[in-house]
Amino acid sequence: MSYFKTLLIILFAFISCKTAEKPTPEISLTIKSPSDFVIAFGSCNNQNLPNTFWGEIEKNNPNIWVWGGDVIYSDTEDMAYLQENYLKQKQNVDYLNFRKKIEILATWDDHDYGVNDGGTEYPKKVESQQLFLDFFEVPKNDKRRTQEGVYYSKDYTIANETIKIILLDTRYFRTALTNDSSSKKRYKPTTDTNATMLGKKQWKWLQQQLKNSKASYTIIMSSIQFLSAEHGFETWGNMPSEVEKLENLLISTKTKNAIILSGDRHISEFSKKEVKGLNYPLIDFTSSGLTHSYSNFKEEANKFRIGNVVSNKSFGILKFNFKNKSVQMEIRGKNNKLYETLTQKY
Repeated sequence: MSYFKTLLIILFAFISCKTAEKPTPEISLTIKSPSDFVIAFGSCNNQNLPNTFWGEIEKNNPNIWVWGGDVIYSDTEDMAYLQENYLKQKQNVDYLNFRKKIEILATWDDHDYGVNDGGTEYPKKVESQQLFLDFFEVPKNDKRRTQEGVYYSKDYTIANETIKIILLDTRYFRTALTNDSSSKKRYKPTTDTNATMLGKKQWKWLQQQLKNSKASYTIIMSSIQFLSAEHGFETWGNMPSEVEKLENLLISTKTKNAIILSGDRHISEFSKKEVKGLNYPLIDFTSSGLTHSYSNFKEEANKFRIGNVVSNKSFGILKFNFKNKSVQMEIRGKNNKLYETLTQKY
């Protein structure tokens, strides 16, 4: 009888252990996911408004989060006030929990830089840069602490495939835009070929980054749109020679599978252009904004647009599938709802 009882106890313990070893839902989701690497990104985050997306973004199992600018809104030359606003965002409980779990990369745009539509003329850009780097806890010995501008790059290697993330600074060196006095638009394309978006130092750095890269995919984060150029707000299209320069650089360096990410506009959309000399289409994926959006949006010209404009608050997702050589791009919003998607084969 005691032998039978002992046998029952062992059998029960075995069943209990097997039950306890069942994978958690998170592990199960990871196993089922066809993605080898996931990038989540977004922009336009007012620290005084609620951001309900941090938990929704996590549902997509991102490997990294990329800030596309306007991490906070603080148009000012008062550095104490700028620091105060960074601290408010940093102490946000939901964001605090999010950044403990997910690696974060970032560039800035005008409202965290310090002045709306601002460029190289902003008098506090040196001080502002240090506060930006402080917010992201960039080490004191990091190159970004001594260089002019917050541009940066990082490589990720997964299953013998490398993804290069390049974060551009479209503020520190950017020369003045040309006001449009002949229409209702704010700016118009300049005829000045000396006008610059990135400045000589950053252009040289970017050339080296692309020239020396072995990456299978290159993700370029520009805070402002690259392809959409007809709306009259900030865009690379306000400096046509700079657009041509970047396209030619991608061609001359034989950069593989470049995708441009952008923000700023308070709308989200996909733009796609066939660039002569590139053996893949150039995509500009705009994701904006996180806490507020252009909810009154009706229409806007963009000859490169693919799909529909999303005027709801939203964030962006990129899912890399190395076996299929594809990237699935998604615009998502409230309750992780999928608004628009674009899959590009490479």
